[in-house]
Amino acid sequence: MALKWQESPILLGSQSPRRAQLLKDLGLNFRQCKADLDEVYPAELKAGAIAEFLAEAKADFLSAERQAHEILICSDTVVWNKGKSLEKAANREEALAMLAALSGGEHEVITGVCCIAPEGKTVFSDVCKVRFRAMDQAEMEYYVDTYKPYDKAGAYGIQEWIGLAAIEAIEGSFFTVMGLPSHRIVNYLKARP
Repeated sequence: MALKWQESPILLGSQSPRRAQLLKDLGLNFRQCKADLDEVYPAELKAGAIAEFLAEAKADFLSAERQAHEILICSDTVVWNKGKSLEKAANREEALAMLAALSGGEHEVITGVCCIAPEGKTVFSDVCKVRFRAMDQAEMEYYVDTYKPYDKAGAYGIQEWIGLAAIEAIEGSFFTVMGLPSHRIVNYLKARP
């Protein structure tokens, strides 16, 4: 028997296999579509404001795809390190530079979420602090060459080898770092009329 909040039909505005797996693991009924738009934001935005702005931009872009009874869920994840957003790495060199910048320090991962439902739009974000131990060049090269993390903000996936080998601590939700704050999604679904 399903829980009441699991019965809402969802349109996930992402092709991310990680986000899809999280919704599946929550027992939700969903379909996916891709928000094919340039992820640009005003230069004055910082940290969580970037994540929320991009999540809302994706949702606005995809709102016509949503059937009247569906809840559209879009998200964007930002790695915020020393006052700078680390985007997705374009190549090996960028990925290695990002990991070197994160090595031995603490940064924030913020996932912004925008939900459009029949009753309206809701935007929120969730923050997780992540601390890496110092990594040597060989470890960073191994990770980048083996896992090719070019589709991930900050050039790493917490659920991959690097999370097992190099992350010393997190303060917040593991799933926020993966790209979808699942506990916040459940809270949103439970609070709906």
